[in-house]
Amino acid sequence: MSSRASLPGRVTGACVLGGLLTFQLAVQPGWCDHPPASHGRGGAVASSAPAATAAGLEILKQGGNAADAAVAVALALAVVFPEAGNLGGGGFAVVRFGPRVEALDFREVAPAAARADMFLDQRGEPVPQASLVGPLAAGVPGSPAGLWELHRRHGALPWARVAAPAVRLAEDGFVLEELTAERLAAAAGLLARFPETAAVWLPGGVPYAPGARVRLPALAATLRAYAEAGPAAITEGRLAEAVEAASRRHGGLLTARDLADYRPQWRSPVRFEAFGWSLASMPLPSSGGIILAQTCGLLDRLGWAAKPRSGADRAHLLVESFRRAFADRFLLGDPAATRADAPQLLAAEWLDRRAAAISLARATPSAEVRPWPGDAPEEPGETTHLAVIDGNGNAVSLTTTLNGSLGCGLLVPETGFLLNNEMDDFAVAPGRANELFELVQGEANLVRPGHRMLSSMTPTLAWRGDEVVALGGRGGALIPTSTLQVLLNLVVDGDPLQAAVDRPRVHHQWLPDELRAEPDALAPETRAELARRGHRVVVREKLGGVAAARRRADGMLEAAVDSRLPGAAAVLEPAPGSLAPALQPAAAGPHGG
Repeated sequence: MSSRASLPGRVTGACVLGGLLTFQLAVQPGWCDHPPASHGRGGAVASSAPAATAAGLEILKQGGNAADAAVAVALALAVVFPEAGNLGGGGFAVVRFGPRVEALDFREVAPAAARADMFLDQRGEPVPQASLVGPLAAGVPGSPAGLWELHRRHGALPWARVAAPAVRLAEDGFVLEELTAERLAAAAGLLARFPETAAVWLPGGVPYAPGARVRLPALAATLRAYAEAGPAAITEGRLAEAVEAASRRHGGLLTARDLADYRPQWRSPVRFEAFGWSLASMPLPSSGGIILAQTCGLLDRLGWAAKPRSGADRAHLLVESFRRAFADRFLLGDPAATRADAPQLLAAEWLDRRAAAISLARATPSAEVRPWPGDAPEEPGETTHLAVIDGNGNAVSLTTTLNGSLGCGLLVPETGFLLNNEMDDFAVAPGRANELFELVQGEANLVRPGHRMLSSMTPTLAWRGDEVVALGGRGGALIPTSTLQVLLNLVVDGDPLQAAVDRPRVHHQWLPDELRAEPDALAPETRAELARRGHRVVVREKLGGVAAARRRADGMLEAAVDSRLPGAAAVLEPAPGSLAPALQPAAAGPHGG
């Protein structure tokens, strides 16, 4: 068995998890000088933390499949990546096992006591920070039930064994990564607002230094109980009551009953064909899959793939397609309240109409782009994505989040985990931008008890014959656009995996009406031509972060993480003679799209 991982930005030496796995971490160079992605045949894992990637490899080595490894990685991230890894948040997964392609929704929901006006003052104006800081901003966590459900449906190893690496990391401790330490220090003011949080993450009133060994005994006890009893250990009894008590202590609405009543849901993914590949991505309450499919449909109609790769025409058409997909996002929300869904927004007639309205000569001002059917009115967030493909070609693409970095800031002391601030993803005031991502949203995404807030998370799978790609990203509204650009780099332009992930990107989200571009994304002459066509170009240092795994046609597996953000990609070599047979192309099964 061998494994290899790369960590962007610096040399840190070897990473060891419980003495079982060791792999070297190397400097990640600039985007134009990519190292090759990790290669192997026993399994591929990419995540936001070396220790979490190592946990996934450990489970694959023990005979676990992609679901087992994905859950192990997610639980390890709940320990070592407090910005977004969580038991107090939620997420989505798109999975492919044999012929079955499915989407698992474990998004948070609004508490039973939530109200549409809960973040507004007496004049109907949003109260600053009310939907971001403190437990009033927290939705009912979905991760405990959701990760359990993913394993229950598709896992092969015993549940306790899958949870064991995370338990060990919390009990024995882990080395704090530099960027995580920096983010904890930057959030010291938020963490200090809650004594329960400060006691864990600001020991002695001071943030942990990079390289410090951190032990989390309360979280370890929670994970051990979870490993023994499943989600009931968290959503019922003493720990659920502790969540309610902490929430009420600081003005929140979460109750133990909310936790006990939560249920994850299996959904039919958004399925579509693009550039000779079959794709599946997340349906509502995530907007990501619809944005991905709609943009691909427009690009295909506009002949985008035939345009010169680095020219202004490609960038212009991509941005114009993004602009229209995000305009239609205005109508989306919980499936029970949405004003439109994939059948309407991906209908050939609507895509034809959208494509016909795009001019190659000029940018369309966002004020002139209305949502379907044409008559409706600095990236701070933190999410984490993981991608796993096992030796049989089974694939899991899973995104999980607390919304903002470190969620609402409140840690429940008895459980050891932070609560999310996902309530800001609702339309606090329809037609007004939300605080965290500047997204303008409509009445379909109003706060309603028990409803899921709209998301941009875009866990995605793509396949062609025996080839499989699992990918997704982090970065709030940037997730669909960064995920799609990596996918286009792979399936249209044939980039190597690491190069596809690292190539500079652009972004547009309808409102604000600006074309965001990384410093190297546009040549000076291209930028000037885009400005001449009417685009307002704004340079941003980093636009999202993507993690990806791929199974090539020859059966070789690869994994890659974005050089923009911390993370680790690694592969497992199987024991001699244990190579799995080629996976048959997937089709829509009983739960397919």
